[in-house]
Formats: sequence, structure tokens, C-alpha cells
Amino acid sequence: MSSDVAAPTPPASAAVPVPSILSPAYRATTIGMVALVALYGFEALAVAAAMPTVAQELDGLRLYALAFGGTLATSVIGMTLAGYWSDQRGPARPLWLGLGCFIGGLLVAGFARHMPVLLLGRLLQGLGAGGMSVALYVMVGRTFPEAMRPRVFAAFSAGWVVPSLIGPSISGWIVQHLGWRWVFLIVPLLAIPAGLLLRPALRDVQAALAPPAGKASVIGWAVGASSGALLLYVGGQQRGALALALLLPALGLLAVCSLKLLPAGTLRLRRGLPSVIAMRGIAASAFFGCEAFLPLLLQRERGLSPLLAGVALSLGALGWFSGSWLQGHQQRGWSRRQLLQGGALLMCVGIFATSSAIQPGTPLWLALAGWSVTGFGMGLIYPGLSVLTLSLSPPAQQGANTSALQLSEALAVATTLAVSGSLFALFLQGNVALGYLLTYAIMLVLAVAGVVVARRI
Repeated sequence: MSSDVAAPTPPASAAVPVPSILSPAYRATTIGMVALVALYGFEALAVAAAMPTVAQELDGLRLYALAFGGTLATSVIGMTLAGYWSDQRGPARPLWLGLGCFIGGLLVAGFARHMPVLLLGRLLQGLGAGGMSVALYVMVGRTFPEAMRPRVFAAFSAGWVVPSLIGPSISGWIVQHLGWRWVFLIVPLLAIPAGLLLRPALRDVQAALAPPAGKASVIGWAVGASSGALLLYVGGQQRGALALALLLPALGLLAVCSLKLLPAGTLRLRRGLPSVIAMRGIAASAFFGCEAFLPLLLQRERGLSPLLAGVALSLGALGWFSGSWLQGHQQRGWSRRQLLQGGALLMCVGIFATSSAIQPGTPLWLALAGWSVTGFGMGLIYPGLSVLTLSLSPPAQQGANTSALQLSEALAVATTLAVSGSLFALFLQGNVALGYLLTYAIMLVLAVAGVVVARRI
């Protein structure tokens, strides 16, 4: 394998210490990348906390769901474009364009006077965020030796922890004292200097690129997948025949486009890289599907305040960080397959325990402990899949395969949330406990599927 991906492993007797990701040669690059990840994480959680106020002030409650789903849908286009450009010309162009779209979307949303304009800004944000995420992953593959990559991805996970803990609280304070617009406008002030820290590393990457590769036709399929995801979210808000008329074509469009966008064998769970990419979508769907319904369950059915429900979500974030740190620093010699299988099994146990909150007589601490375990399992899984994708990809395909990894997550989570949300809505006015139960059953089945797929990696 090319030295761009991994250096040969020296004998144990002559093992070379792995440099720190904050050593002088990597410090600026690491800080810049983690800062961008943290800002994106803060923005996502802060906007989630501010959006009820935004939608009410702009009279846009009917577009509320699209304000979230739209970013996920357009991120599919950004990921695909970034993967194609990264393989052809390196990650510099997609990173700068992605950062520009992300900042531009924040500014459009921050100055919006009407909900459709804010929605346009959110769509632009998603396009930029998708491009940035792929470019950053390619930078890891081109800049850091393979032995350092688990620690880099662990640092990425850590970049989400602080936003997960304080983002909603800061957002509430900003909305109350400064106005909701500053939730959008404050992030560009920090994102620009963080991006500038990456300029030296991007110049070095540009000098060591493989020959151009990739197919421009995938961009059309990405647009189709994005349209399908948007249609899926719209259909999920409807009822009766209209919902079916929108959901069925949307699912069909997503299936066809996914076949074209993801590596051959991904949907059939072929051994090796296809299963790595498939497991990213499966694990992310199980985790984020639970996360979407947990605050509603805790507040509506168990009587917790929004603050305490937010603290409960933070337990999952801390678990994720702990699992991510362990997989990057463990000294027991556990293989990637063992870490993935262990993480998936922990997610099964955690989701089952979390769902116990549906029963009023169940101690709440059991559900909260279960959510912590779910996050810990996800932390063992998530960075390892990124490491495996880079290790199994030749340099000329790192961009395309990294894009496929994140496309798998975006498409799978969008589909899972739309389907589970529509199913839950059917029971909202009747047997709501059954609605929760069916929703968590979907997530548990996905976690079990993750155990099976991990054996094929």
C-alpha cells in the first residue's frame, strides 16, 4: 500500500513512538480541524434549541421539519462534490467552498425576515457542511500517518462533547438576551480563523496528489438522492393517501440513487469496505433515531424539564466520547472487528434499557444509564469505521470512499427518521406508548443488524 496511506509497521523491538496530534508538526492542523468540527456541532445543537422561537417569530411552523431535514438532504450533494473534487485536485477546493457555503448559509439564515429565506440558508448550510466534512476526512488520510488517525478521529468526537453539553444552554441565553439571529451570526466569527489554520497543511497536501480519478456522473445521482430525502421529509409530515403518494416515490428514488452513489455491494453487505460503509449508516440510524425521540419521551411522558432532558442527552455524548477515547488509546490489542462488535452489542443493550422509560413504573436511572451505554458503544464504532475506510482505500479513492461513508450515514438517518416519525405520528393521538415502542423497536433492530454486519468487516 502507498506510503500516503500507511507506513510499514516496524518490529516490536524497534517500535517508533506515535507522535502526538498536538506535536509542533501537526498542532495547527489538528486545532483547525477540531475547531471546525466543534463549531459545526455547536451550530447544530444551538439551532435545534433556538428553532422553536425562530419558527414562531417568522410564522414558519409548517416548515419546521424542513429546516432540519433540508440541511441533511443538501449535505448529500456537498459530500459527493467534495469526494469527487478531493480525488481530482485534493481537499483544498472543497474545504474552502464548503466553508464558504456554510458561512454564507449562516448569514442568510441570521438575517432572514421570512421562513422560506431562512430555509434557503439552512439548505446552503447543509451543502457546505457536507463538503467540509469529506474534505476534513481526506485531510486526515493525506496528512496523518495511519497510527495517528484513531487519535485524530477521537479528537473529532471530542469536538462534539462540549457543544453537546453547553450548546443548548448557550443558545437559550443568546435567544433570551441577544436575539435568535446571533445563534447563526456568531459562528462565522470563529469559523474563519479556524479555517485559516489549515492553509499550510492544505498547501502540502496539494503537492502529493494522485492522478485525477472519479466520475462526474455521481453528482447527478447525488442531486437525485437529495431530492428523494427532501421528498421523504415532506411526505413524513403528511397523512393518508398524500403521504403514501410522496413517501413511496421518495423511497424508490433514494434506493436507486443509493445504488449509484455507494460502493458496489454496500446494500448487499459485501465483506470488506462495503460492509464498513453500510455499518456507518446502520449504527448512525440506530443512535440518532433514539436521540431524536428521547427528549420527547422524557419531557412528555416522564415529566422532565427541558433542562433535565438536555442533561440526559449529554450523558450519551459523554458515553460517546469515552468510547471514542478508549478505541484510540486502548493497549489491549483489540482488533477493529472486536471493537465494532463490542460497540454494536453495547448499543443493543443500551437501546433496550433506554426504551424502558416508556413504562411509567420503570426507574428513570435505568433509561439514563442505558443511553450512556448506547453512546459508549457508538464511540467504539464511529471512529473505527473512519479509520478502516481510509486504510482500505488507495489514495486516489480516499475522497470518493470517505464521501460514500458519510453519504451512507446521511441517507440512512434521513430514511430512518422519516419512516419512524411517520409511524410514531399514527399513534400520537391514540396509543402513544405503542408509537414509542415501535419506534425504539426499529432502532433496536438496526443495532442488532450492526452486530451482524460487524462480523463481515
